[in-house]
Amino acid sequence: MNTEEMTARIANGEGFIAALDQSGGSTPKALRGYGVEDSEWSGEDEMFAAIHAMRARVITAPCFGEGKVLGAILFEKTMDGEVEGKPTGDALKARGIVPFIKVDQGLADEADGVQLMKPLDKLPGLLEKSVAKCMFGTKMRSVIKSASPTGIAAVVAQQFEVAGQILDAGLMPVIEPEYDIHAADREAGEDILLAEITKQLDALPEGRQVMLKLSIPAKAGLYSALIDHPKVLRLVALSGGYSTDEACEHLAKNPGMIASFSRGLLQDLRKDQSDADFNKALSDAIEKIAAASA
Repeated sequence: MNTEEMTARIANGEGFIAALDQSGGSTPKALRGYGVEDSEWSGEDEMFAAIHAMRARVITAPCFGEGKVLGAILFEKTMDGEVEGKPTGDALKARGIVPFIKVDQGLADEADGVQLMKPLDKLPGLLEKSVAKCMFGTKMRSVIKSASPTGIAAVVAQQFEVAGQILDAGLMPVIEPEYDIHAADREAGEDILLAEITKQLDALPEGRQVMLKLSIPAKAGLYSALIDHPKVLRLVALSGGYSTDEACEHLAKNPGMIASFSRGLLQDLRKDQSDADFNKALSDAIEKIAAASA
């Protein structure tokens, strides 16, 4: 797939985007969920080798390439690795799946009700490498924990500022200001978030688009105007800690918003499953998530 073909697949395809981008801090938890205990690896290299083996098994599972997975978000080390002898991005594209790369370097400490991204000092080099490895886009995550107008404005402004650098590099940014689904004031805060995102979208130069990855809103249909905004290529939803069934139930109430789940996709996969059982568990999750994204 070339860039034009990948753009069309993301913009118009029926399905969802898989999130396979757990990084250093979240990898041990992801491995434990997969049935790999901390005692089974020693040091970062072995940890990342274990998670890469899990991701490679997902990517090569028969059901993963049946057309319902539009794209996959990768961690840098996954992008750098290989799947069945091919660079991971090439292995995905061979199955009709558009590759994205996580580019943030983690979250800063909470202040003013939010967690901004840590300074992205490695971004220029990572963008250069991502272009060389034929990635289509990037993803970066901030977190909102309360309805602070100034905090939310700061999160959105930072996201769009970095998105400009990503667009300059020729990649599609996925902007992810996650709203904590457990926040007591989420409804009020998501109204503020919608206003700030709309303001930044309206200020984008003509001809530029971004993607948005947002928590499934407390008020169903809240983000419908973003789905139709000319500066938005696609609006996707994170599972935010919901189980697969919970996330799909909430997502189905928001037509036009498609999934980009991690836990919701991988929660029933285990290292000791036979290939048939593994594919069945993954296929069941894919079917549920694709149906909720329809």
